[in-house]
Amino acid sequence: MKVRILGCGDAFGSGGRNQSGYLVEADQRFFLLDCGPTTLLAMKRAGLDPKRLDAILLSHLHGDHFGGIPFFFLEYLYKRPRDKPLHIAGPTGSEEKARELFRIMYGSGSVSKDLPPTQFHVLQPETSANIAGIEIFPFHVPHQVHEVSLGLKVGCEQKQILFSGDSAWTELFVNHARGVDLFLCECSFYDEAASNHVNYLALSKNLSRLECKKLVLTHLGEEMLARKTDLTVTMAEDGMVIEL
Repeated sequence: MKVRILGCGDAFGSGGRNQSGYLVEADQRFFLLDCGPTTLLAMKRAGLDPKRLDAILLSHLHGDHFGGIPFFFLEYLYKRPRDKPLHIAGPTGSEEKARELFRIMYGSGSVSKDLPPTQFHVLQPETSANIAGIEIFPFHVPHQVHEVSLGLKVGCEQKQILFSGDSAWTELFVNHARGVDLFLCECSFYDEAASNHVNYLALSKNLSRLECKKLVLTHLGEEMLARKTDLTVTMAEDGMVIEL
């Protein structure tokens, strides 16, 4: 199994990095964790066929994490029509927001544009789900006040990935990281205190407690990029391929 970093930047594209998108390439499954606006571009730049995509799993509904979905809809309507539905799974409101964003971007006034074959799924926090053969355990993480943000523990072909989504540090990461093959952990800041994002100093105090096989930091802001030579943990790079 491979995890390809299509985008590891923050909402501001800090350092000229693409926005959030992580492609899991397994023998039988091909799926995304989040889908920022630059995701389709990054896939094509890597020479990957978007039609292979089985599913998009969303951690939350901020634009830098789901705003790339309309470009996939457009691709499937006009360039590479799908024979089977694309599965999109995310927190409550994912279908409504994806449809509305597509209408705003490519619809005709108030008239919604038809979608390519698509099947939407709601991920309920703390409730396991199987989407297109992908085992998912979503759990609530502290990022938004009025909307749901999820961390995702994903299993496929005897490998497990923990994806923090956007989140402040939470003890849940210690529990869910135990034994996983890869923990993709957001780390937007170095020492700036924030109630909705991880900072490196807080994370570093807990590194010995994260019993994962591999840890990669992502969703990196300017403060983190400026201190990259000071860090002891692997930082994601656009185009990085992680073998599991």
